[in-house]
Amino acid sequence: MFDKIIAYSVHHKFVVGIMVLALIGWGSYSLTQLPIDAVPDVTNNQVQVITNSPNLTAQEIEKFITSPIELSLQNLPGIIELRSISRFGFSLITVVFEDNMGTYLPRELVAQQLKMAEGYVPEGLGTPEMTPITSGLGEIYQYTLSVKKGYEDQYDEMKLREIQDWIVKRQLSGIKGVVEVNSFGGKLKQYEVTVEPSQLKAMNITITEIFDALENSNENTGGAYIEKDPNAYFIRAEGLVESPEDIEKIVVKNRNGTPVLIRDVAKVQLGFAPRFGALTRNGDGEVVGGIVMMLKGENAAQVMNRVENRMVQVKKSLPEGVEIIPYLVRSKLINNAINTVETNLLEGGLIVIFILVLLLGNWRAGLIVASVIPLAMLFAVSMMNVFGVTANLMSLGAIDFGLIVDGAVIVVEAIVYRLSLRQADSVLDEMVTDASTKIRTSAAFGEIIILIVYLPILALAGIEGKTFAPMAQTVIFAIFGALILSLTYVPMMSALLLSKKNIKHGDTISDKIIHVFQRIYTPILNFALQFKMAIIAVTIILFGFTYWQFSNLGGEFMPTLEEGDLALHQILPPGSSLEKSVEVSTKLQDIIMENFPEVEQVVTKIGTAEIPTDLMSMETGDIMVILKPKSEWTSAKSREELVQKMEKKMSELPGIAYEFTQPIQMRFNELMTGSRADIAIKIYGDDLTLLFQNGKKVEKLIENLEGVSSVTVDQLIGMPQIIIRYDYDKLAQYGLQIKSVNTIVRTAFAGEKAGVIYEGDRRFDLVVRMPEHLRKDIDNVRDLLIPLENGQTIPLTQIAEITLEK
Repeated sequence: MFDKIIAYSVHHKFVVGIMVLALIGWGSYSLTQLPIDAVPDVTNNQVQVITNSPNLTAQEIEKFITSPIELSLQNLPGIIELRSISRFGFSLITVVFEDNMGTYLPRELVAQQLKMAEGYVPEGLGTPEMTPITSGLGEIYQYTLSVKKGYEDQYDEMKLREIQDWIVKRQLSGIKGVVEVNSFGGKLKQYEVTVEPSQLKAMNITITEIFDALENSNENTGGAYIEKDPNAYFIRAEGLVESPEDIEKIVVKNRNGTPVLIRDVAKVQLGFAPRFGALTRNGDGEVVGGIVMMLKGENAAQVMNRVENRMVQVKKSLPEGVEIIPYLVRSKLINNAINTVETNLLEGGLIVIFILVLLLGNWRAGLIVASVIPLAMLFAVSMMNVFGVTANLMSLGAIDFGLIVDGAVIVVEAIVYRLSLRQADSVLDEMVTDASTKIRTSAAFGEIIILIVYLPILALAGIEGKTFAPMAQTVIFAIFGALILSLTYVPMMSALLLSKKNIKHGDTISDKIIHVFQRIYTPILNFALQFKMAIIAVTIILFGFTYWQFSNLGGEFMPTLEEGDLALHQILPPGSSLEKSVEVSTKLQDIIMENFPEVEQVVTKIGTAEIPTDLMSMETGDIMVILKPKSEWTSAKSREELVQKMEKKMSELPGIAYEFTQPIQMRFNELMTGSRADIAIKIYGDDLTLLFQNGKKVEKLIENLEGVSSVTVDQLIGMPQIIIRYDYDKLAQYGLQIKSVNTIVRTAFAGEKAGVIYEGDRRFDLVVRMPEHLRKDIDNVRDLLIPLENGQTIPLTQIAEITLEK
């Protein structure tokens, strides 16, 4: 078969030429369509289920939400792993499926079970929802929304958050390939009706009555239409409140014909929802941010290009004095990776071409072989696009041009040798065909062996497969393309461009180079043949020495990619407030910015975002350290040295633990294992208290091991809490039910949603809660007035034991 292909190619040069041009066109088009990213996406096939219940502690979240949802998801087909985490206000369940199930079938299966699971979650405690369809490489564009100097008085955290949610986010959400824009930090605007317990007592009105009045006095409706020839008049009743003044005029109750309005017993003002996260930048205090999340499987380079183009328009629509400052942009890493690959491929290709031309002794023959490199790469790129292989450091960085041109070198060398012996009356095409067919089988056999070597890599599964399979596929595509070219293109071009006139007789430069190496190698070979036992003994000794050295080397699954930026985890003592975390992060940012000129900017994400795919408590934060190009570094020469100096300088701030990593590396670790750390120990059980106690025991056992720099235990429990324990006898004495009392407690301190206020197309919650100065300490909880059926009120401490537990 090979002989017929070679003969056809030599005698039908025009056909082969057309096919080569088609390959160039196909490859060039594929280059524009090829998915490009910095590293392979090794995220497993997972679906995350998030439940937001901001009023519940970790114990209640685990009991009422996480556990029943987990039970309902356990029997789904194709599940590899099911893990969860319960924190104050949030439940996150991660379901890992087999990779061959695809992206959407697992989500459909989970969605069906969630409908059933909703019945197991007590009413009002939250609705389980799936997180966006994204992956570990999904956070492609992260930015902050800041106020320019001179405009600080015009914009606060609430106004910035409103701009983010209703101007920036809305414009970014319609981009192809963007699945979600996640807001972070700031204060979520609400219309707040604050009630004073003393006023309520004086007016003999309860919180429940205020809540019902607000809920029943804020709606629009319609009454179909009335026909009156020749027209139809549609009936529309407008009852939505539109301003604080409208809210103040709502009637709570009538007392002897006199209406009691909201303004008589409460204050209407702008407030904000309870905060579980914040964002700080460069030591300048709080800002608002956003995270653009890419749809799983999209082309990161193309999506990034669309986002950056849209950002130009978004910046023009911002109010005067507000600016968007990106800090983690995937295009930076992609460009660095692509530049590295391009440089390596270009330099490697030029070196191979130079060696080929030099050692083949014929510049035309060298160029024919060298031209196989770009053609084989175009074939590989086209096949990568067909099979959905992403272009990244792993897939393109493993290309070996020596392997690609191996078969072509053998064929061309045989042709050149045959042409040097050519008789005057011989036909060139026949000589090329004869030389190619005689050597082609041996050359093809060698290339097939190389292909077989890569086949076991394709059998790898899980993270190993996602990491190394693209590399093996790319190499196989390139070698297979070179094999086809050496059967068709190389003989055709040799018959077209080579002739007896091009073949030099006598010693060429290549001959002289080979002679030099032979003069060096021949004495060594003779010595080895003369002292066989000595050579064997030295070989055994060297093997033993290298084996001993190898056994003492450290092991790593794959080398760490330098992303160009740093990420570290700040961990404060359990129970630290959000304000304390903001204060500490600001100090840390000042230390970093003042002592390390390599740093361009520092952004700290504290706590949890709107879509809490990354569950962090308020005492923890991710510090993103954005670095300048390495050529501008002055205080350190390497990433390791910079990390060591930073850690030493930051240790001057006591009581804080740190974990250094990189942004994408941290995200991968968390999504795949549920932990940011490189090594994580998990303890399983159904008692959170016992789990935490055992975790602390494990911490003591491993914290002094050699090579362990820091050990932290997830603080799921043990937080300072104000515990309300009801006395059932007292409840019965006063005729109270727990649900009604809980509603009052929740409304007073957390705030209860009583409706929605519309400002044009913007929507804001209308909530009822006590004023901030009555939500400060445990005495406010004890003194909370609970209304009785006879119109009187009693403090909460009369029907419950209220204690502070740490």
